[in-house]
Amino acid sequence: METLLLFFNMGGQEILLILLIILIFFGAKKIPELARGLGRGIREFKDATREIKDEVEDAAKEKPSSVHTNGTTKEAAKPL
Repeated sequence: METLLLFFNMGGQEILLILLIILIFFGAKKIPELARGLGRGIREFKDATREIKDEVEDAAKEKPSSVHTNGTTKEAAKPL
């Protein structure tokens, strides 16, 4: 939490002011719904990034089994 405060360079008074503005703007009943939605969004984002990471790791571990070569090698392109 301390690093978050240092990152935004905000103190306790600024955070309380922001929270008060949010409370006035959205109301006390709407804030839990907003927080719940934010939590779901973060969870879905983390799940999606974890899924993509797992797919990339699995693809990197697999050996290409459908590569066909005719026994010849090609020379690499020479720089100009």
